[in-house]
Amino acid sequence: MENPIPSLLSRRDFITKSAAGAGLLLGAAPSILKAREAAAPGQDIRVAFIGCGKQQEVLFNAMVNIPGVRYVACCDIMKARLQRAVGTIYRRFDYKPNQYFDAAEMLEKEAGNLDAVFVATPDFWHSPHTIMALDAGYHVYCEKMMAHTIEDARAMVAAMDRSGKLCQIGHQRRSNPRYQFVLNELLRNHQIFGRIINMNGQWNRALSASQDIVSRPAILPDAETLRRYGFNNGTDKKLSEDELRHRFLNWRFYTALSGGPISDLGAHQIDIFNWFLGTQPKSVMASGGRSYFKDREHFDNVMCIFDYDTPEGNARAFYQVLTTTSAGGGYYETFMGTEGSLEMSEREAFTNIYKEAAANNEDKWNDMVRRGYLKKEAAWAPTGGDDDAIASYESAPPDKYALPGGLNKPPHQPHIENFFDSIRGDANLTCDARHALESEAPIYWVNPAAENNQTIQFTEEHLHT
Repeated sequence: MENPIPSLLSRRDFITKSAAGAGLLLGAAPSILKAREAAAPGQDIRVAFIGCGKQQEVLFNAMVNIPGVRYVACCDIMKARLQRAVGTIYRRFDYKPNQYFDAAEMLEKEAGNLDAVFVATPDFWHSPHTIMALDAGYHVYCEKMMAHTIEDARAMVAAMDRSGKLCQIGHQRRSNPRYQFVLNELLRNHQIFGRIINMNGQWNRALSASQDIVSRPAILPDAETLRRYGFNNGTDKKLSEDELRHRFLNWRFYTALSGGPISDLGAHQIDIFNWFLGTQPKSVMASGGRSYFKDREHFDNVMCIFDYDTPEGNARAFYQVLTTTSAGGGYYETFMGTEGSLEMSEREAFTNIYKEAAANNEDKWNDMVRRGYLKKEAAWAPTGGDDDAIASYESAPPDKYALPGGLNKPPHQPHIENFFDSIRGDANLTCDARHALESEAPIYWVNPAAENNQTIQFTEEHLHT
């Protein structure tokens, strides 16, 4: 039996072979290139971090098992975070990276001593930090959203192009072998779902995960530092030190510092809609509310509908993000086609595939099972007898299938491996800044559509890179 995804979908050559088809290809893409000055074979890639908060910790934990990496420097305006990051590296590798409080100073003093910079700062700093690192001659891995505004995102693409350096954006599902396999084999090559007409996605987060972050004032940056680094953006009011510290810890709540839940959480999954369909939507309608957190600037729940024109016809995607409940399965994406449907999530155990009872491609599904592309799960059987009144008019649910393997790595690791492989010249980026912007551009218009209770018809000005 063929096994298209051996060893739990983790084999590097599968990632590399799939990467060429993984981008959102809307036209010429000169920026998806191998690094123009690849690191020498066997030479460590020298890395620095800008931003040492929770997301840097997630990235580092996904990197520690990747060989050939040297951690040269860490930068953060909060001393406690900086010391934690440096201490973690020291305990793991028995050396200490250099420490900096200012990114520009780090890039200047480490000139010639770096190959790549990881940007994991608040959203409104993504673009400035990425651009200064690219212009300094370093490859960049930047977390999503790639920028706080679409203008800043376009500036990042321009910096990538003029510098000739690689800029990977942290839509890590683009490098996930499960997602690549579903896209390349099930949707594109074999088209077992038929025509995709509807998509759903959600990220529901429990109230406990959405409460204000607090910390001891003694370990936080002082008011002068927070003003210097823009945490008073968006207000003419003279903010107190307590107010500035709240904005520093809870920057996702403020419109001048972030895009709120629809970008913080929704960007991951709306990216999958655009990537799998291979196109951008033509419009968005949205509704949002400050239903529970009434004193926050951003909505605490948002629902939106994107309308697409694909080569096969019209399709729609519904997305919701809630911050007051984890009900409904947390986070996942669903693709519903005329012959079958797919439910999947970045969570390793969550992939459900269904064949419509009236599907006309039974032989294709059976062949996919025979070749090891799918696993058929136990068939449904009615629980009542022949005279069961309910069972008599209920139709059997569709046959259920699963993928033959999972991902035995942290979710971010394949995306970081793709970044490092591209620096060495062994791969192409799966989500460079230009393709990230093509996918992220529609997301920038969800909050305005919800705020004004309107449908926005996208023009070239809304979406262009």
